[in-house]
Amino acid sequence: MSILFLTAAGAAPEAAAQFGLIPALKEGGPISIAIFSVMVIMSVFSFYIMFTKLFEQQKVLNQYKDVRAQFWRAATLEEGAAKLDKNSAFRQVVDDGIAAQKQHSLLTDPIEAHDWLHGAMARSEDSINNKLAGGLPFLATVGATAPFVGLLGTVIGIYSALIKIGIAGQADIGKIAGPVGEALIMTAIGLFVAVPAVLAYNWLQARNKTIARSLSTFSNDVLGYISSGGRVKPAVPAAAPAGKPAPAAAKK
Repeated sequence: MSILFLTAAGAAPEAAAQFGLIPALKEGGPISIAIFSVMVIMSVFSFYIMFTKLFEQQKVLNQYKDVRAQFWRAATLEEGAAKLDKNSAFRQVVDDGIAAQKQHSLLTDPIEAHDWLHGAMARSEDSINNKLAGGLPFLATVGATAPFVGLLGTVIGIYSALIKIGIAGQADIGKIAGPVGEALIMTAIGLFVAVPAVLAYNWLQARNKTIARSLSTFSNDVLGYISSGGRVKPAVPAAAPAGKPAPAAAKK
């Protein structure tokens, strides 16, 4: 019994080496290696875009917290903008609104100030949203095409197996195991590349919509502030009194 166990254990690494990923790619030839390389590149770029976009989105969401906490406590828009980071998306909206207000007085054609400001700030929002959406079409493309790229490798593997059967004149499992294994591996890799790309695309799109709503709300508030001469602005949450412990600290 022990001899059989040792024999099986010794045969397992040998079988894995014979039917692993590298032998399967060699079995498929240059075409399979090229397809595998393409899918690796697609996967690497997909994860790169996913993490970079996640970082950008989180940065904008943190900026919105700063806006709610600090911006509307300022006496003027210029003072509030100075409290925000120079690269803040919300500061860009404010700066574009202030610039549009100054430019309106230079116009020769009579255009309603509200329409002029609204158009300028809408363009500012669009530029921010387009920047956040950059790279997401690549994720959608990978999610839609990676299974078919893997299927191409599968077709090539099955075709190679059929050729070997035709040459041998009979279905010898030892001769077709390699091509069939290569075909199945290509299918699995295609799904492995596509599924994370689709999940990341949908998740990042949902977060972008949340950011777009925040930008739209903030833009409307700034527009109302400018149009009313500073008389209309959103309610500012009350600040915690200095020296008073926070509720969580008090419980402790």
